[in-house]
Amino acid sequence: MILTPAAPSPHPVEKDPRWAAVVARDPAADSQFVYGVRTTGVYCFPSSPTRRPRPQNVEFFATAAAAEAAGYRPSRRGDAQPAAVSRRHAALVAAACRQLDAAAQAPTLQQLAAAAGLSPYHFHRIFKAHTGLTPQGYARAQRAARLRVQLPGSASVTAALYDAGFQSNSRFYAASGHALGMPPSAYRAGGADADIYFAIGQCSLGALLVAQSARGVCAILLGDDAERLLHDLQDRFPRANLIGADAAFEQQIAHVVGCIERPALGLDLPLDLRGTAFQLRVWEALRAIPAGSTLSYAELARRIGAPAAVRAVARACGANALAVAVPCHRVVRSDGHLSGYRWGIERKRELLRREAQGAIGRE
Repeated sequence: MILTPAAPSPHPVEKDPRWAAVVARDPAADSQFVYGVRTTGVYCFPSSPTRRPRPQNVEFFATAAAAEAAGYRPSRRGDAQPAAVSRRHAALVAAACRQLDAAAQAPTLQQLAAAAGLSPYHFHRIFKAHTGLTPQGYARAQRAARLRVQLPGSASVTAALYDAGFQSNSRFYAASGHALGMPPSAYRAGGADADIYFAIGQCSLGALLVAQSARGVCAILLGDDAERLLHDLQDRFPRANLIGADAAFEQQIAHVVGCIERPALGLDLPLDLRGTAFQLRVWEALRAIPAGSTLSYAELARRIGAPAAVRAVARACGANALAVAVPCHRVVRSDGHLSGYRWGIERKRELLRREAQGAIGRE
């Protein structure tokens, strides 16, 4: 009789779901834990491309700080690779954004950094690099977005401010101008008594409308019909005071026309950006794309730390009301072909052609 030796039972670490993430080198798990390797004295993130250790030599920690407190040092070989670092940072930022989205009261920078296992300075720098906003700016934009939703149907401004996450009247009114572009009571009344100056002109791409609130340029609209552009502006603020601009304001529209004709010059005007926290992240990332360059929707989603939100990124591009100033025309499909543009594919193609021509002229 021949006895077959029994298969060795799996090590307890192999039964831990975190080990499966290590085996898969899952970047989404980088925000959840790190693992230390007893034989080398280093710790790694799950997505690290380093050689996989034996399960019996592994122990898990909730954060990098906890691993360092236990005597481990960071892996300098695998985790120093740019691709691994970028994936890990994107996952950490995405986790922080989810934490900010869900919190009734925004966590502090120190709390966010501790959850990511990073120093406050390092976390702040990474967050801004991936989203275009500071953690405080992201939280402020999130409150502003909730505020815009709550105000129109709220029984009072006070009720809306607490529902939106503001902790006091003073903080709310100090931020309301930035959040709404006008006093909160005026926004609640559909923009009543808010002054928005506008001018309509013509450029080589058709009709052009430029509008400005007290905070800055709030709309740059392109189209074939000047009257329809004005109706679009009225729909945004049905009870605002829309004031036809004087000769001084005509200089603003001249700046915009100049940027449309030569988009590589850029548009150096104060902007009044109004959107959800997610839209602001997308729009800030759009403004970072150099003239003459394009980016796919998928790459843009990765840049803001939300790689799975490609469709949401496309919707944020479509919601942009500041043509050229927020250059959503620089985003294309993954295969390089042009797709959706609020002001028409042909205008998008022409803007890209002009930018490419400008880039060649600078060489």
